[in-house]
Order: sequence, then C-alpha cells, then structure tokens
Amino acid sequence: MSQGQRFTGKTVIVTGSSNGIGEGIARRFASEGANIVLNSRNQADCEEVAKDLDADRTLIVAGDVSKPEFAEEIVSKTVAKFGALDVLVNNAGVARMGRIADVSDDDIDAVIDINVKGVLYLSRAAVPELLKSKGNVVNIASVSGLGGDWGMPIYNASKGAVVNLTRSMALELSGQGVRVNCICPSLTKSDMTGAITGDERAMKAIANRMPLGRAAEPEEIAGPTAFLASDDAVFVTGVNLPVDGGVSASNGQPNFFG
Repeated sequence: MSQGQRFTGKTVIVTGSSNGIGEGIARRFASEGANIVLNSRNQADCEEVAKDLDADRTLIVAGDVSKPEFAEEIVSKTVAKFGALDVLVNNAGVARMGRIADVSDDDIDAVIDINVKGVLYLSRAAVPELLKSKGNVVNIASVSGLGGDWGMPIYNASKGAVVNLTRSMALELSGQGVRVNCICPSLTKSDMTGAITGDERAMKAIANRMPLGRAAEPEEIAGPTAFLASDDAVFVTGVNLPVDGGVSASNGQPNFFG
C-alpha cells in the first residue's frame, strides 16, 4: 500500500528492474511520485514494464551492471534527463546452484561479476551524485548473505559480500549525508525463482521452514525498500534488514512440535 508521495521530485535508479523484486520496487517508487530509471540487459523487457508508468518520469537504460563503463553510463544518462540522482537501488542479481567442488569458472564469474562487482561499480559511479543530493543507497542482498544455504556457495559468498559492503559504505558515507542500507529477502516470486515456487515439494519445504509459510510477493519487498530510502528512515543507516517471512527468527533447529 502506498504511503503517499514521499518521492515526488526524487530520482531513483533500480537495477534489474524488468521483473520480480526489481520491477516491484520500481513500481512502488513510481507510485510515490519518483522519476524511475529502469534497467536490465533486455531493452524490450524494460519497455514492457514502462508501459504502465508515466513516460515523463521514466527512463530506460538497458545494459550489463557487471561492466564498469555501464555504471558510468546509467548515472550520467540519469542526471542528464532528471538533473540529479537521489536513490540507488542495487537489485540486479543472478544465482547458480552447485556444490563448491562442482561449480564452473563461468558460474563463479557470472555470480560475482553481477552480484558483487555490479554493486561496487554502480555505487562508485553514483556516490558523487548522491553526495550532491544527500541521497541514499539501498542494496538488495538476501538472507543467503546472513547465513549459509545447502548447495549455494557462490551465491552465499556474493550476498555476504553485499551485506558487509553495506556496513562499510554506511561507515564511510553517512557522515557526509548519504545513508546506505540493505534489504535481505528470503524466497520471493520472480523469473529467477520460478523453478522453486512452481515445485510443490519445494514449497512444502519452504512452508515447514518459514513461519509465514509462503514465498514473498515482489511488492512485499518493495515496501520495506521504499521505507529505507525515504525520510521516514532518516536515522537508519548500515542496516541489513531481513524481509524473510520469519526465517531468521529460528536458530536452525527443527520444529519438534509442528
């Protein structure tokens, strides 16, 4: 549910915003009055999302966040169109499954390049503009950055890096007026998680482990993201906020009574 127009006149970049969590976040900011910069590697996918948004307040910059030159491009195009950058949401991410002894070089490169280097490159490019606007960064990590998963060592490493990067950036930038926070979702419906959310056995396992008993909807991640980016969270920085249906409330022991 919208909280009014907290972002009227503000400009927000949301990477990986052509579907899933990123799309939900972009739509939430747009509903609260923001200028939105959509991004994915696929121009057509971004155009599909943009159909429902105000054309005057929407910019598409398709490209690969794992390329440092693209980070400079998206920031410069954003400022050229809207005059400033107020919020960077580092959402773009990929996952690869597999035991550590079996993962390929390509798997390692794909995950680290997008999930870690992409966040670093975009943040580096955005900080000079955020210092001008006294804006903020919201990284999208995962509960997989707060603890380990079976069969996901590369993904765990990448999201753990984002979690600790958030803390480091907050220490460095908050005294200069730029807050940095992070959302750590659990399983959320998206193209990337379709194989899990469409599997009845997998979803039973999720229901047994997650107190709220289901996968999140993208909009349910978007709300906390908008909160952290808003002036409602003006005294919040360096936080890695689990938005996980209660997963992190458990100490990991099985449910002996349910």
